[in-house]
Amino acid sequence: MTTLTSADLTLRPWEDGDADALAALLADPEIRRRTSHRVSDRAGALRWIAAERAGRATGERLAFAMVTDGRAVGHVVLKRPGGTGPTGEVGYWTGAPARGRGLAPRAVALLSAWALSPADGPALTRLELIHHADNPASCRVARKAGYPLEALLPRPRERHLHALTRPAAG
Repeated sequence: MTTLTSADLTLRPWEDGDADALAALLADPEIRRRTSHRVSDRAGALRWIAAERAGRATGERLAFAMVTDGRAVGHVVLKRPGGTGPTGEVGYWTGAPARGRGLAPRAVALLSAWALSPADGPALTRLELIHHADNPASCRVARKAGYPLEALLPRPRERHLHALTRPAAG
C-alpha cells in the first residue's frame, strides 16, 4: 500500500480507524454541496472506506487520506476507469478545519508527481482535474498544483478542465 509524504503532510490509504473523523469531515455543508459523498455516521463512513478499498484493489480509485498533525483532514484520489490506461483524473476535498493552509495544492501536487512517475507510481502520461466553474478555490488549487486551465467544459453545469502531462523523457 502506497504512502506518500512531504514535510508535514502524509497521504495514506483510508483506514477503518478514520471512520469517526471521516464522518465529521463529510458533515461539512461545503463538502456536501461540492461532492456526491453522503456519509452521516460511523457506519456510513466504514462503508465508504470499504468502497474506496475495493476501488484500490481494482486500480480504479486510489484514494488517500490527507493527514497532518496526526489526523485525517481531507481526501485526494486518483481515478482510473478500468484501472488501466495512460490518463487519470485527480479529485480532492479538504475539511473545514484544514482549509486555507495550502494542504490541498500540496496534496494534489504530491499525488500527481507520484502518478506521473515512471519509476515509482503508475506512470500515467496525463492527469486531469475537473471542477465546477463557480468554484474559484478549486481553480486556485489546480493552478498552485501545476495544472494549467485547458478547457471550459459545456453546460448543463460549466466546469473547468485542468490538465498536467508527464514531461517527455530527455
